Amino acid sequence: MFSGIVEEMATVVAIKHDKENIDFTLTCSFVEDLKIDQSVSHNGVCLTVVDITDNTYTVTAMKETLLRSNLGLLKVGDHVNVERSMLMNGRLDGHIVQGHVDETAKCVGMKDAEGSAYFTFEYKLDKDMARRGYFTVDKGSVTVNGVSLTVIAPTDNTFTVAIIPYTRQNTNFKDITIGSVVNLEFDILGKYIARLRHFEEE
Repeated sequence: MFSGIVEEMATVVAIKHDKENIDFTLTCSFVEDLKIDQSVSHNGVCLTVVDITDNTYTVTAMKETLLRSNLGLLKVGDHVNVERSMLMNGRLDGHIVQGHVDETAKCVGMKDAEGSAYFTFEYKLDKDMARRGYFTVDKGSVTVNGVSLTVIAPTDNTFTVAIIPYTRQNTNFKDITIGSVVNLEFDILGKYIARLRHFEEE
């Protein structure tokens, strides 16, 4: 479980295809603190550490993960938002993030606003998925590339988020442009409520 408060950006240093899986080797400041089998969020995707060297670590993404996320688009040199799993005795500064990406979205709008920036994202309109809780609500939470954010002006398949300068400088939001593909995880609370309503309607 994660909070959506990105610790830093890791850099992809190697990519290896193994049948339908991809091994990503990355470097970041906390490599020496990692352990084999530890969970780390990468652009919002929970991946398991499978190998560690002096200054790099490796994680494996399987086919299902690659189909649902933007990890398959990564190239050597790309920045990846990383967060280690939450400590249960600490504050929850973001919101409950599982690290299970639901789908991808595309950046369709960017607007500067006196220091901060507004990003608008569009995802596939699927009414069946929406009935199961895969949607956004005004002032609700959403995770974009592993970053916990507050939704502004949602529509059936778009939403906007406001990014403060610190977040833009210290996450890969600094690399996002029009057309960039990002990972989405919708709020788990909305999914549970939708599931309960399903049983009430039966």
